[in-house]
Amino acid sequence: MTSVVEETTLRRPAETATLLDVQQLVVEYGFGARATRAVDGVDLSIHEGEIVGLAGESGCGKTTVASAVVQILRPPGRIAGGSILFRGENLVGKSAEELRRFRWRNVSIVFQSAMNALNPVMRVGDQFVDAIRAHERIDKGRALRRAAELLELVGIDPRRARAYPHELSGGMRQRVIIAIALALNPELIVMDEPTTALDVVVQREILQQVEALRRDFGFAVLFITHDLSLLLEFADRIAIMYAGELVETAPAERLGTNPRHPYTQRLLQSFPPLSGPLERLSGIPGSPPDLRDPPSGCRFHPRCPHCGPERPELYGRQTTERPVLREVEPGHRVACHLVEEEEEVA
Repeated sequence: MTSVVEETTLRRPAETATLLDVQQLVVEYGFGARATRAVDGVDLSIHEGEIVGLAGESGCGKTTVASAVVQILRPPGRIAGGSILFRGENLVGKSAEELRRFRWRNVSIVFQSAMNALNPVMRVGDQFVDAIRAHERIDKGRALRRAAELLELVGIDPRRARAYPHELSGGMRQRVIIAIALALNPELIVMDEPTTALDVVVQREILQQVEALRRDFGFAVLFITHDLSLLLEFADRIAIMYAGELVETAPAERLGTNPRHPYTQRLLQSFPPLSGPLERLSGIPGSPPDLRDPPSGCRFHPRCPHCGPERPELYGRQTTERPVLREVEPGHRVACHLVEEEEEVA
């Protein structure tokens, strides 16, 4: 497990205004009967200044959600249903020019691979200039001075603005991407696996830097990762995604101490704790389903340890009826027939 911030990390108040509200989002790749539904009915909200984590196995649809939020889906990907409200305004259906003005000024993105996100034949400073001048009327000299200030903010010597990406370490390149994402002071930054290829020490440094910048500038973060242990240390709220759907959402502390969905429980059992007694790690049997032909009913049921014919009525629901997210505690929602049955008995 990777500890990434100090225990004194401040949590954001829950009563802040809603910045992003994703409602019943559906994203498909392809058209007609052969279309693959990569995201299927996702509801997700982010408040001002909040860090929301989105976790799940590879291929569950996390990056597709990020691409839809920033409106950078490319064919054959398309939004087939639902809405993406940014401060109450629906981004779905907006023109290319409206979206160009929206991106980077209101919402920016930090991609997974910094080396691929940066242009290898352009100096770092020139890439800042391109991003800034695409949205503001500003001369190159002022843009370069702003680039130097932003680099200093993320702990990089401003003189590195003259460097090419290959002259920087992996951690420095990732900091450059974060600095570019901050160039126009956006209200929301989407971070898609920003520390995956980095060692744990550099991960910690970068995420502490993000937390400090968040406190200073007040932006919100949608942080996407497969590392649930990281989110427990870093996020305010966490959403768990499986096979294109959200199966559980809760405040980070509650999810860490009282996960309700069997998939979340298994994810938490798959990494070692930092403290306490030693425990045997257990993985999740089987593989994620093929989204071209997902299982009927609960999509996790082929891998669920609680799904068996010894409870015929529950088994019938698990294999034929799709569960929906239901609130089991304030702010804690779960999509699971087993949890629903337990709540009814209680």
